[in-house]
Amino acid sequence: MLNTRFLQGTTRGFISLLAGLLIPTGATTGMAAETPGAEGDGNHTIGPDYELAMDLTDQGNPKGRTFEFSMRLADSKIFRGDDPTLEPEKKEVRKARRIHVYIPAAYDDGTKAPILVIHDGPGQLTLVRHALDNLTITDNPERRLPAFIAIAVENGGNDGKNSQRGLEYDTMSDRLARFINEEVLPAVLNNPEIKAAYPGIAFTEDPWGRGVMGCSSGGAAALTMGWFRPDLFRRLITYSGTFVDQQDDDAPEEAIYPLGAWEYHSGLKLIENSEKKPLRIFTHVSENDNRAKDPEETYHNWVMANERTAAALKARGYHYRFVFSRNTRHCDRRVFEHTLADTLVWMWRGYRAE
Repeated sequence: MLNTRFLQGTTRGFISLLAGLLIPTGATTGMAAETPGAEGDGNHTIGPDYELAMDLTDQGNPKGRTFEFSMRLADSKIFRGDDPTLEPEKKEVRKARRIHVYIPAAYDDGTKAPILVIHDGPGQLTLVRHALDNLTITDNPERRLPAFIAIAVENGGNDGKNSQRGLEYDTMSDRLARFINEEVLPAVLNNPEIKAAYPGIAFTEDPWGRGVMGCSSGGAAALTMGWFRPDLFRRLITYSGTFVDQQDDDAPEEAIYPLGAWEYHSGLKLIENSEKKPLRIFTHVSENDNRAKDPEETYHNWVMANERTAAALKARGYHYRFVFSRNTRHCDRRVFEHTLADTLVWMWRGYRAE
């Protein structure tokens, strides 16, 4: 029998689900075609030894500018912090979330910048900043990054089922994509301090110029944003992705996706059984990533889930890159320090500015 909180959210949830499912997946009219080639695609194993990539260190190149501001959850129309699935007495909800923005020195004010949204902000923003400082001006055209603006968004608090973070990241719907697009991006563009420094700041509308990056549930959220809204976000980076059954049991989305993100690769096998979407996808899992204590609890096995996700992407013919890192754990910083520059280079291959 459905509980009360499920019934309260059912109508809203189905509208959100239908919005995501009905979005056209073809190329956006007027946008540059993607011609990235297959270099770097496929499965890769790294480790057991790791080192910090030089492109992710301060090389003395010109620096951009960093900004920080807050957004109150109560002011949001999408994630107000009062969802019926939450249990704030057990898992506290933040009153406000911090937004960190890095605008690289290579950005030309007045142009429409590509963007990279980083979940669990500030997350790996420092490494991303160094990559931008070094690789937007490199003499090597094969490693040059576009001057994208990095926007690191703090989650709404706590983790797992019945939490605000879990609601944002583990729910199979387009809500997070809409929240970023409709609330966070306008807040960045209209921030007084940012506007004073960059009066002509603008973001590209080309979904191939919009990337998302995250780890753990933030990684699953990156895929979900692109999956449900490929018209908004198409370059997706997920480390130690939570492609397991961590969607809240009371979520109305359970009616369609009862195993949460596990449905991408198993259960409904959404990746293999859906029309191929215009997405470019990086995934990663660590050798000692989160594993279920009980081997029979396959719905909570991170390694299996990520391997199956990679296999599904391969079978469906996606441009994907899957990295398996030996001798590492969940969201291991050594993996980011070793791979993130190469990941960003691969992720932005084929991008052409408007």
